[in-house]
Amino acid sequence: MNTHALHVDIVGAGPPLVLLHGWAMHGGVFAPLVARLHDRYTLHIVDLPGHGLSRGSGVPLALDACVDAIAAQVPVAPWCGWSLGGLLALRAAARLPERVPALAMLCASPRFVRGEDWRFGVSADIFRDFATGLRADYRGTLDRFIALEAFGSDHAKEEIRSLRDDLFARGEPSGAVLADGLGLLEHADLRDALPTLAVPSVWLAGRRDRLVDPRAMRDAAELAPRSLLHVFEHAGHAPFLTHADEVAAQLHAFLAGDAATR
Repeated sequence: MNTHALHVDIVGAGPPLVLLHGWAMHGGVFAPLVARLHDRYTLHIVDLPGHGLSRGSGVPLALDACVDAIAAQVPVAPWCGWSLGGLLALRAAARLPERVPALAMLCASPRFVRGEDWRFGVSADIFRDFATGLRADYRGTLDRFIALEAFGSDHAKEEIRSLRDDLFARGEPSGAVLADGLGLLEHADLRDALPTLAVPSVWLAGRRDRLVDPRAMRDAAELAPRSLLHVFEHAGHAPFLTHADEVAAQLHAFLAGDAATR
């Protein structure tokens, strides 16, 4: 077995589209979105290293290592990344535009943590607290993270239930991998890639997202040429669970329009 292979579900028919999930989850979390896209696209739904059915992969959860491993297993296609997956998708689009001809950022930011020149990130303490919590109370910490993801959504209870049901559906990610992911969320800053981004991008935000402020996504989109921004008014951090029809429609409009211009 190739220990550097990642698990990739391939579903649907049509032009390819790559989906990348967020921290602590796996590709199965996209089920509501997959149900609405599989008749238009061939979806390549990746389990990131150490997560889901890629738990046995030897690929480190680091930006370039992940991008290279994913690119080696999927065709030339737009990448859509949710949350942590968005960092990987943005890195891929910046480094490998010939492999990633369009980029969709779904509740994802080039920098998750606030700074003097980045007002709308979250406090770094959030990620440090989760890292500390993982060592003391693994399951309780993941439960708190899920609650934060759903907070603010009109459908928070349903969102929490769905995320909890999905969390361990493909096994438990290791604490070490989760710590690596929190480190990425705390330290990664890909803003410098935006002004020279060679591919079109769409930035899909939840108005009530408490992890990725829609104003941070607006500021990021303004730095990138050929970018579009759409805000789901009543959504939190996982709009593909609560507003799947709208997310699918926005993705399709962007991808169809981009294909026409290409």
